[in-house]
Amino acid sequence: MELNEGIRIIEAILFASGEPITPDRLSEASGIEKDMVIRIIDQLERRYNVGESALRILRLNDSFQLATREEYAPYIKNALENKRQARLTPAALEVLAIVAYNQPVTKAFVEQVRGTDSSSVVNSLVERELLCEAGRLELPGRPMTYRTTENFLRCFDMASLEELPRMPTEDGQMRLDDPEELWEEYERIRGIPRQDSEENKEE
Repeated sequence: MELNEGIRIIEAILFASGEPITPDRLSEASGIEKDMVIRIIDQLERRYNVGESALRILRLNDSFQLATREEYAPYIKNALENKRQARLTPAALEVLAIVAYNQPVTKAFVEQVRGTDSSSVVNSLVERELLCEAGRLELPGRPMTYRTTENFLRCFDMASLEELPRMPTEDGQMRLDDPEELWEEYERIRGIPRQDSEENKEE
């Protein structure tokens, strides 16, 4: 294996890991000898320093982590906060409604109700702490289930899920012909000012 290819492999693993990783684990994952892994880390560190990169290598005990430099922290914080504070799309509201009334549910259940892939929307809502993992089902593949969070209650000004609007149908089955109608009615009851959505596509 050429050195440059080894550098790219180790850099990719560090980037994807997102957390400290030991030389032994890097060696195991890449198939590169441990001594060479450490040499590659040294080269990456020099490359980032010489090139004045926004990235750097953190040395944490016997582990390494790819991180951004401290001076860029305010910009990263702003970017993440803007993403978390973005208004919910109709797709996100639809998924929240499905989970809120049927929790805990799997992604497959959400997709069955919506009739479309919903992984990215669910993941986005987990990232925004409106949904969280609720454990795995004892079924083939052990699918993960999801439920709403306390942050979900805070965002919709509810003390508990008992304050959710009544189901749209008397038979207890939720229909989502117009998912925003459910939340519009809730906001009307609670006196919450309506925010117009600026997005019309899934997150």
